[in-house]
Amino acid sequence: MVFRRRARAVPVDDAGRIATQQADAEQDEGADPVASVASESEPASGPWDVDDVPDSDVMRLDLGGLQIPTLSDIEIRLETDPAGAVIAVLLVAGPSAVRIGAFAAPRRAGIWEDVRAELLESLIADGGKGEERDGPFGPELLAVVPDDKGSQTARFVGIDGPRWLLRGVFTGPAATNRVQAAVLEHALREVVVARGGDALPVRDPLPLVLPQEILDQAEDAEPDARQTPGEPRRGPEITEIG
Repeated sequence: MVFRRRARAVPVDDAGRIATQQADAEQDEGADPVASVASESEPASGPWDVDDVPDSDVMRLDLGGLQIPTLSDIEIRLETDPAGAVIAVLLVAGPSAVRIGAFAAPRRAGIWEDVRAELLESLIADGGKGEERDGPFGPELLAVVPDDKGSQTARFVGIDGPRWLLRGVFTGPAATNRVQAAVLEHALREVVVARGGDALPVRDPLPLVLPQEILDQAEDAEPDARQTPGEPRRGPEITEIG
């Protein structure tokens, strides 16, 4: 099921646009992927809690627990289960992507430190490797993750908010090259988390729902004949046209 719409484009800042144009020239060929991410920090900003969002002209796709910015040159991909529930949100820029998830956290303490340590332990147990370092969102984990094709490099970032954890997993060139990552990092900073007041077990994903506009259009779309019954499917795909 594929849904495309033309949405108002919100320009990426000049640094992000320049970063995209210069990516190929600045890629560090042949470097160890776990050693090639710069650690310099950027000024504090989002992601935002729903109660603290500053006034701006950024448009966002409201998925309930997450509000995803609709930015130029960023493609939003939503994966859904057979019941139509959103199970994954990906922001895609060329060959790079960041997978975003939001989880419940305790009222008085963040959980990213513990989650990060557990991720590293699990990676090592599965034959991967990883290294903790400081990044633009604080402590992060750069890892080589085993998969069915051998392995891939992934960069895990986490942001502790009021009773929530927002996690982003960068893959593709953005996992190891900060120039390539600039546009996706900009998008991640514009994400809004709406935790809600319901009691949720710690680490449970925040509920995500498809907007009625997308549901209405999906009903009119033809079924994907290639979809295997009972398996998660790729849901609406929202491509920005700048």
